[in-house]
Amino acid sequence: MSAPADERPPSLLLERLHVRELRNLARVDVEPAPRLNVIAGNNGQGKTSLLEAIYFAATSRSFRTHRAAELVRHGASVASARARFVERRAELAPLAREQTAAVENKRCVVRIDGNRPPSLASFATRSPVVAFHTEELALSTGPASARRTLLDRLALFMDPQSADHRARYAQALRARHELLHRGAGSAAQASAELDAFEELCAVHGAALTRAREAAVQALSPELAQAFARIAAPDLTLTARYTPGGAGDADAAREALRDQRRRDTHRPSAGFGPHRDDLTLELDGHPARVVASQGQHRALTLSLKAAETAAIAAVRGVEPILLLDDVSSELDPDRTEALFVFLGMARGQVFLTTTRRDLIVAPGVPSSERRDFHVDGGVLS
Repeated sequence: MSAPADERPPSLLLERLHVRELRNLARVDVEPAPRLNVIAGNNGQGKTSLLEAIYFAATSRSFRTHRAAELVRHGASVASARARFVERRAELAPLAREQTAAVENKRCVVRIDGNRPPSLASFATRSPVVAFHTEELALSTGPASARRTLLDRLALFMDPQSADHRARYAQALRARHELLHRGAGSAAQASAELDAFEELCAVHGAALTRAREAAVQALSPELAQAFARIAAPDLTLTARYTPGGAGDADAAREALRDQRRRDTHRPSAGFGPHRDDLTLELDGHPARVVASQGQHRALTLSLKAAETAAIAAVRGVEPILLLDDVSSELDPDRTEALFVFLGMARGQVFLTTTRRDLIVAPGVPSSERRDFHVDGGVLS
């Protein structure tokens, strides 16, 4: 999954975090350890919110909700997370910056060293973090939308414009769908307005298809290696991009035009990257069908490990890894495998758990580990 130690990219470290009025965290200031940070506590006390604050400060988004207003603590008007990130680079001075994300009047406001970044994409890729929460244990068994999201996160680092293509494609596709359903007659279908929306779908959809295909090519070798380490070396895991659209705008334009009549009677278009999937196979068979429960869990961990490694290769820095209560969902063998893997990894890790006794990480010196406890939104 990773290169030899002397070839690994530098690590990204979160040195300080200041959280204000976010979820049930009224005021939290923390200075983490450089390697492993274990946040323990009962459910509902704020463990996940702390990880969410780190993710928010790094990306301007939450891994739990699409509604920024939900981050604001009840009774407060503004929620914020301010983080000092440092890139430790061999034979070079550390590169430090302060990133701030805040929710004000239901809007997200971001700053890097006090200045507005050129775009949200540039903000989100500056200090890479990878989050793994229990809902993602269904990555290999759940709907394709979750796997598309994984590809889009990686594509953002490889091609920052892919986020804009994705947004413009979704907007044009909705407009085409509304136009088809508003006027199913031939005159409406042949309108210049429909042609214009399909042109946008074709151009931006093809760009998104190409970005996702490149993401799969970067992810696949890392995934195979990670699965061999985390699960079983005698099983071969392969990942294949199954496009719902086309990487050529002309072909996409023609397909959309040909499917107008059928799409009039469908809940969504029958062609396009909104139907993309990442097909996973074990020894040539669909993993969704043949994998055991334990293998599915290991497969999901491998997907996150591969995402981390691929982003490190593209961005040139080891991402920070956020693991939310993963140990409670794993059997003892998989838990042990997870922490052996973490002990071999180089990046900084934040991990939440209700069972501190399960968190054993060989190879992590006590000086590079810090244990915290969260109770009622208070970190100690």
